[in-house]
Amino acid sequence: MSTNDLMIKYKLKGNPRMGLVAATWGFFIGFAAVALYGPAAKEFKTIMHLSGAEVGLLVAAPMLTGSLMRIPFGAWVDKAGGKKPLSILLGLGIVGMIGLSAILFTLYPDRLTSNYYPFILLFGFLSGCGIATFSVGIPQTSYWYPQSKQGIALGLYGGLGNTAPGIFTILLSFILPVLGLAHSYFIWLLLLTLGTLIYLYIAHDAYFFQLVRKIGKDKAEEISKSLGQELIPSGTVIESLKISAGKWRTWALVALYFTSFGGFLALTAWFPTYWRIFHGFGIREAGLLGGAGFSLLASFIRIYGGNISDRLGGEKVAIGSFSLVLIGALFLTISSAFVPDFIGELFIGAGMGIGNAAVFKLVPRYVPESVGGASGWVGGLGAFGGFAVPPVLGVFVDRMGQIGYARGFIVYIALAIICIGISYLLISSRKNVKVA
Repeated sequence: MSTNDLMIKYKLKGNPRMGLVAATWGFFIGFAAVALYGPAAKEFKTIMHLSGAEVGLLVAAPMLTGSLMRIPFGAWVDKAGGKKPLSILLGLGIVGMIGLSAILFTLYPDRLTSNYYPFILLFGFLSGCGIATFSVGIPQTSYWYPQSKQGIALGLYGGLGNTAPGIFTILLSFILPVLGLAHSYFIWLLLLTLGTLIYLYIAHDAYFFQLVRKIGKDKAEEISKSLGQELIPSGTVIESLKISAGKWRTWALVALYFTSFGGFLALTAWFPTYWRIFHGFGIREAGLLGGAGFSLLASFIRIYGGNISDRLGGEKVAIGSFSLVLIGALFLTISSAFVPDFIGELFIGAGMGIGNAAVFKLVPRYVPESVGGASGWVGGLGAFGGFAVPPVLGVFVDRMGQIGYARGFIVYIALAIICIGISYLLISSRKNVKVA
């Protein structure tokens, strides 16, 4: 039976290209929450009289749920496909934005005191659920594409989806001075809601997931393979997590991703504050420097990172990318001048962007039987760096004063050195890995 006949007989919808478009779109609109508090951190700090550590926790708040929710939701794809998990995460993000908009319309600016700090954190946690869409879209895309094309497909997915925080950082930086906090976040709520509706309309699961609901696993696997789907999920959510957790290379990839993607999340939220307070730029200039100079650079170069990872191998590309992170962190730690600091930001952004693509090129290679579970561990625990690091950077500020904004980057010097060592370890063990 021909491909068209099978599509018609089983009423299958979608194709790899549309699967990639839908996953990327869903990731894009949910992932914007990375920039939720970064551009406005100085306003919250001033109005609510927050310490450096409290500011760090505030800008990192969305990243906590955005990282931890990735583990179960990424693994859930192996059982349910991608559309349902991603839709639920976007819905939770909408709830968070509704709560944030409501508290700002009600209390900002005169009554928004430090007593309401826990509520601002809570709505940040909820809004951050959208960030977890990443680990859903990774297996959602992987199940659509053959492994020979996953590097470029995942590079496009991650690169284009990753542009959301940079774009929203710039937009928020420009509309905040005009509309104020309450109206700016309400516009964000409207955009998130509209984007979610569009995702619900265009998204379809890979053929196996559509078929298994109709004809059972064995027959679904046979037909989906005949339609070009190479990766087939191995079992339930718990099984997927157990299988991937039992491989030490999963945890090596977690460590790499903690620095590359967790670092991307942390610094996307932190750089606008860094440029505003340490260098004294206005909100718009700081938004452009943090949004375009770091976040968009890291996002777009991730596409290239996927391409070179296909050609050179993810491990070698990881070594090069973390070397760039090391150089950038050295510039930012030592210098207090604009030009070397901006150069450092470019280096660290390029390194993290390329590193992100390299790491997820390795996930299907090392854990082919449980891509969803591995994506959950790597994406979830790796992204935890986005939550863990900003409060540490804030402690440097509290302990050292203004110069702490620079000295805090020593954290990334240490992380980059560790990741270079782990990448060499993966290369040395590569001969023992059975390539799928």
